[in-house]
Amino acid sequence: MKTKVAIIGSGNIGTDLMIKIIRLSESLEMSVLVGIDPDSDGLARAKRMDITTTHEGIDGLLKMPEWKDIKIVFDATSAKAHVYNWNKIKAFPDKKMIDLTPAAIGPYLVPPVNFLDNMDVPNVNMVTCGGQATIPMVAAVNRVAKVHYGEIVASIASKSAGPGTRANIDEFTETTAAAIEKVGGAERGKAIIVLNPAEPPLVMRDTVFTLSEQADREKIKASIHEMVLEVQKYVPGYQLHQEVQFDDIPESDPVFIEGLGLRHGLKTTVLLKVVGAGHYLPEYAGNLDIMTSAARATAERIVG
Repeated sequence: MKTKVAIIGSGNIGTDLMIKIIRLSESLEMSVLVGIDPDSDGLARAKRMDITTTHEGIDGLLKMPEWKDIKIVFDATSAKAHVYNWNKIKAFPDKKMIDLTPAAIGPYLVPPVNFLDNMDVPNVNMVTCGGQATIPMVAAVNRVAKVHYGEIVASIASKSAGPGTRANIDEFTETTAAAIEKVGGAERGKAIIVLNPAEPPLVMRDTVFTLSEQADREKIKASIHEMVLEVQKYVPGYQLHQEVQFDDIPESDPVFIEGLGLRHGLKTTVLLKVVGAGHYLPEYAGNLDIMTSAARATAERIVG
């Protein structure tokens, strides 16, 4: 029997996640799509697909008869709205929350890196699109050589950055940087997001820089390739854009890292691109696709 789920947020992310669950999931059943705009395209699409909806937000969901059978709730709203939603839902111990906002009330979760550490937590946070794309690479290096510093640059098509993304830019950089440290294993993390206005829109590109202890470069490269395969299990459009690159930072010419001081070692550069599956969003919106795919993968692992 499939596990019933609800999605709060009828925008691009919530609607794409709904379609992924309906089309792809063998263990999850879409129960209710929740919004606040009765005229949103997401709610209209859900109705056409015979999915129950409410435009009264979390308060409307709690009044619905479907609520008692729902076991997992995805939050695809905003960091501020998530605080309100979680304060309502945490009173129900039989429900789990998967947070796709940068609110980070619960622990950060990147499925191939730390799912087993958080499988029983009532509220998990999916970090950010940049975090989902890049933290696996930082972790892949860190499991071979201790990472002193991890820096990521996420470049996404301006057209794929909706009002929620634009309103949460500060939270994006802070949450991603913190997760580079807590999940990726870096002593220090930094995140940068670039909204690319190019026409036609370009797919998501991510650059990952790590400075680690010296280690066997072939082992690091193999670890990165293995991690790419793990992410591809739920995000088929995730791929290395170029082969992994290495540079020595000699002890005689160290670099200064804020908070750490002078460091030397091995610099690893990983260049990625993420092509969306095109379920609801265009293929160039890989940044949104990796978030919804990671959230679905997390829910499916929770229910076994």
